[in-house]
Amino acid sequence: MDRQELAAFLRSRRERITPADVGLPAGTRRRTPGLRREEVAQLAFISTEYYTRLEQARAPRPSREVLTGLVRALRLTDAERVHLHHLAGAPPGPAAGPSREVRQSILDLLRRLPQAAAIVLSATYEVIAWNDLAAALMEDFSALSRRDRNLVRRAFLGPQRAGRRLYGVTDGDEFARTSAETLRAAAARYPDDPEVTGLVAELRSGSEEFARLWDSHDVSGRPALCKTFHHPLVGPITVNCDALDIADRDQRLVIYTADPGSPSEEALRLLSVVGTQRMEVPG
Repeated sequence: MDRQELAAFLRSRRERITPADVGLPAGTRRRTPGLRREEVAQLAFISTEYYTRLEQARAPRPSREVLTGLVRALRLTDAERVHLHHLAGAPPGPAAGPSREVRQSILDLLRRLPQAAAIVLSATYEVIAWNDLAAALMEDFSALSRRDRNLVRRAFLGPQRAGRRLYGVTDGDEFARTSAETLRAAAARYPDDPEVTGLVAELRSGSEEFARLWDSHDVSGRPALCKTFHHPLVGPITVNCDALDIADRDQRLVIYTADPGSPSEEALRLLSVVGTQRMEVPG
């Protein structure tokens, strides 16, 4: 265990993360860059005293559970996770939870699809990347916490728009079923990840529908190829839905496109101009 290097690495990773990155308020009296030590400790489910000792190079070797918590709290990349384990003298095993690191080439691709709405989903249906048109079509994900960006949570626990689940999509019930089946398969791949097990427990206790689907043990999860969004500004938008697997990250790139020359294509063009701004419709 290299205590000095571990301490320096933890400090550098803590200082690069803003409170908004992890859904915390920035406040007005923040004197240090990035997160405070107590905030990292809270996110990692360890005591502030122990985390402080880690940054001061005075702590004993952290357990694998502590390292897993630090990886999650500090939003480390796969390469950083491996480095952290080596500094702590604990050779890394396979990733305990779904990857949230999106390749730069995928992020570049999102920006190169101005006429298509596109998002990247983690293995647990968290929206971890999106382009401007997706934010206009669905929601401004940058204004949401990580928790509220999870589509399976929103499908079963809300909120709902005008009595419709999940942005008013026509296949909302079908999406709920397939997402539950896909989440079951992900839970089998990441049995030791507390976020995955916590999400499943929350959904089972909060939704009788999810509990019933979960207890069926189905794992097919085939998404719909076409759906209609009921947008509050431009009305119904029918899109083709293509999901492309990013196998090395256990992620999916979902692309929504409208048929050329259709009213839905015109609606998407309007949304690309309007963006996520609110427009009041005269009474």
